[in-house]
Amino acid sequence: MVRSLVDLQTCKAIYDDLFHAYGPQHWWPAETPFEVIIGAVLTQNTAWTNVEKALGNLRSADALELDRLIEMPEEQLAGLIRPAGYFNVKAARLKNLCRFIAEQGGVEALDNHPTEPLRHDLLGVNGVGPETADDILLYAYHRPVFVIDAYTRRVFSRMGLITGDESYENLRRTFQDSLGPEVGLFNEYHALIVHHAKYYCNRRPQCEVCCLRKKCEQIGI
Repeated sequence: MVRSLVDLQTCKAIYDDLFHAYGPQHWWPAETPFEVIIGAVLTQNTAWTNVEKALGNLRSADALELDRLIEMPEEQLAGLIRPAGYFNVKAARLKNLCRFIAEQGGVEALDNHPTEPLRHDLLGVNGVGPETADDILLYAYHRPVFVIDAYTRRVFSRMGLITGDESYENLRRTFQDSLGPEVGLFNEYHALIVHHAKYYCNRRPQCEVCCLRKKCEQIGI
């Protein structure tokens, strides 16, 4: 179970420190909800800089449209998204997701679905896991779901607030219950955690310049 230290006061205090240190992150960087959806698949197991290159290729090929991606041969799609890595696997996953969206009536039609049924249906698409589904729900459809990723586990386990090996659903529910259903807060919080983990609480943590250092010291880490 997640330790009781992950409560509203603690979560918001950490958010305040991160926001004060880094400011708004303007995440997710995309022009349309569909671009967010594509990016959520492409970002699996790769850096965002690689995703940007793949998205740039798709944009140059006028391929950032649902019908265009469905009609495009999978081999051609794989070539365009090569910079994102695992390009053959991701091409197949994108095809599966695009077909699902089309079957539901299109990108805008999905916004009419309640959050939990939509999440369930997204998770039923081959290649869409919890993190990808929640990225889509939060950033493309502005639903109050908290995205859990490796960065979240790293930061909060180093602070002693979680063990780090909890199930995805356990952590997601814990953060959502602690913070309440605030889309804007979830959006900014996740982006701030990613920034902090990439540049400060990375594999070799820079504790001497960490904006959360006092929180770790208070907890006893």
